[in-house]
Amino acid sequence: MNILPRADEAVIPLEKFTKYALNFDRDKDKAIAFELALGFNLGNVNLLIDSIRLGLRGFPALKKQDSEFGTKYEVVMDITGANNKTAKVLTAWIDDVENGEMRLTSAYVDER
Repeated sequence: MNILPRADEAVIPLEKFTKYALNFDRDKDKAIAFELALGFNLGNVNLLIDSIRLGLRGFPALKKQDSEFGTKYEVVMDITGANNKTAKVLTAWIDDVENGEMRLTSAYVDER
């Protein structure tokens, strides 16, 4: 299984969740999906981040494309939430050529 390159160094910006994915004022649909499917919200955001970090070791990374900004990857992982339900969460990553970070760019509940 090919895990995300440099998974141990992966940067997961808190702001991706506090300002977007779990923020009802900014991205209502994602926030509702995380809350209903997994029980994650702004009050337990660090639990979600920890769950994603843990998932990077157990699920394969799919290389999506190379661009002028870096190589993009996708990792779909099963996460058990604060409500003890399990759902698939799609995480998107970039191996950023500008600063050398492997960084989370997006995350959402994947209903496939």
